[in-house]
Amino acid sequence: MRELFHEILSSLRNNKLRTALTGFAVSWGIFLLIALLGAGNGLMNSFMGNMDSFISQTVNVEGWYTSEPYAGYQANRKIELTEKDVAYTAGKDWDGIIYDVSRTTQGRSDTLSLNGITVSAYIEGVTPEYQEKNKIRMAFGRFINKADLEEMRKVAVIPMDHAKELSPKNPEEIIGRWVNASGVAFKVVGISHQDERDWRRLTAIPYTTYKGLYDASDKVESITFSLNGPKTLQEHLAFEEEYGSALKRRHDIAPTDDRGLWIMNGYKENLQMNKASSIIRIALWILGILTLISGIVGISNIMLITVKERTHEFGIRKAIGAKPRSIMTLIIAESVTITGMFGYIGMLLGMVACQVMEMTVGQHKVDLGMEQIQMLVNPSVGVDVALEATLLLIVAGTIAGAIPAWKAAKVKPIEALRAE
Repeated sequence: MRELFHEILSSLRNNKLRTALTGFAVSWGIFLLIALLGAGNGLMNSFMGNMDSFISQTVNVEGWYTSEPYAGYQANRKIELTEKDVAYTAGKDWDGIIYDVSRTTQGRSDTLSLNGITVSAYIEGVTPEYQEKNKIRMAFGRFINKADLEEMRKVAVIPMDHAKELSPKNPEEIIGRWVNASGVAFKVVGISHQDERDWRRLTAIPYTTYKGLYDASDKVESITFSLNGPKTLQEHLAFEEEYGSALKRRHDIAPTDDRGLWIMNGYKENLQMNKASSIIRIALWILGILTLISGIVGISNIMLITVKERTHEFGIRKAIGAKPRSIMTLIIAESVTITGMFGYIGMLLGMVACQVMEMTVGQHKVDLGMEQIQMLVNPSVGVDVALEATLLLIVAGTIAGAIPAWKAAKVKPIEALRAE
């Protein structure tokens, strides 16, 4: 083994330029793979992290306008959900499947005023679960709580845009102040970032308060709930079909009418996002491996040239008793040494590049109008992935050296000794 190691080092020293060029191809291939995977992971982390603010792991149901006449009703009929639909959703028919059912009121446009300053607002009655299910981020204060609901408190959570308009110098000062909405005073208990995602710029008040002040009917704007059971996309689609059909029958909507009810399944969207993420990561691996192939082809070509240059040497070795296996071992070992050594260098440089990306591009944000998002979030690859990629390269180097090694082993001594 020691003799083999010395032979390999001697060959590499005697062919420095060839070794350097081959090593560069290998390092460049593994460097691009690590950097590409790191950048891809950074983009996916940024994308998934920001989409998490939009995709909720809940199902939201709203009534809409029918597109077909049915059961004596004309098309374009407005479907209005009621408390009976809420009770049905939370009832025994869906026991063990649907849980944590909540609802919102239909909402109303109004004007909020404070110290002579007014803003146009959209007021909606909500329950405490609304915050988590709709990814509401609080800037200051708190959201609607259970006590607000039970005591029908006149409290409100307003969006940051309204707070800035009502108190331009210090929006936080509005917390604890009373704003007027058409003669009704509401105490501001929280300021949210809801305005960044909702064009309505929602002002939230307790559901019971809204019903007591503005709407004594049993109508609801939307029903929101969590699921326990469906796991796959097919199972979620089947649930939507079954649940949607049940609500259609309750409201005399045609079974083929896809507009009468609007069902937004956050679970399904999350599954689709995860699937898309997996496809993108696979695509990045494919691109990286294709890059590696160019380095592998270069190794194979260099080793073929090496075999041709050393044909005379191999002839002498075989003439004095060297076995074909020893010659094959020498060529393959040299190929593996080059790929392993320079592959490791490329891996380290690739990981350094990931750190550089995080300190430079990763610190920049892109303005999407609604909010700013970070371009790259943790653009890196795990050490295990880097080692796997390097191991893959070494295996590829072995395969790349196998063909030239087989060719060298097949050389007949007499023909090799004649070679110049």
